[in-house]
Amino acid sequence: MSFRRLPVYILLDTSGSMRGEPIHSVNVGLQAMLSVLRQDPYALESVHLCVITFDLEAREYLPLTPLDEVRLDEITAPDAGATFMGAALELLITLVDRDVRKSSGDMKGDWRPLLFVMTDGSPSDLHAYREAIPEIKKRNFASILACAAGPKAKQELLRELTDRVVTLDTMDSAAFSGFFKWVSASVSAGSSSAGISGQISLPPPPPEVQLVL
Repeated sequence: MSFRRLPVYILLDTSGSMRGEPIHSVNVGLQAMLSVLRQDPYALESVHLCVITFDLEAREYLPLTPLDEVRLDEITAPDAGATFMGAALELLITLVDRDVRKSSGDMKGDWRPLLFVMTDGSPSDLHAYREAIPEIKKRNFASILACAAGPKAKQELLRELTDRVVTLDTMDSAAFSGFFKWVSASVSAGSSSAGISGQISLPPPPPEVQLVL
């Protein structure tokens, strides 16, 4: 295996409050993102995608998979329930340690991974969330982007994880599709500049997505 992968991790809040139009919009946005990325030769060559969903528990919804092989079933949200974002970060650490190849000898490892986190609330397991953050920072992500969707999302808690936080004022399909468009543009930027520099310069977000500075 000579090519280097660009691992992209997407953590999606599927708690009860996402039920209905929000989770439907997320599904539409994810599919749109996949179709955009598949038209990008750099992304097709390097991007491997992993999706983690979290509500009352965190699950590896899609294991790290080459972009052209990704098949996503409809993501659903339960009737009610908590937002275990700390558990999602713990699972992410386990998966990154298991799946991301490190450089060794004459073998180059994967590119530094990208992380996108989307939530419409705040961690129900705040202690676990805060304990996981220093471990996430040790994993050397090239970029961590967090999205606070809707009025109840706590952006100040997301800022503990990353200084790149965006907000969606509404939770309709226009807002989520804007967010996933930006994710795909960021992943494309990452896959084309992966070899050039450690830090990825992100494209400006679309109008539905506000960058919190």
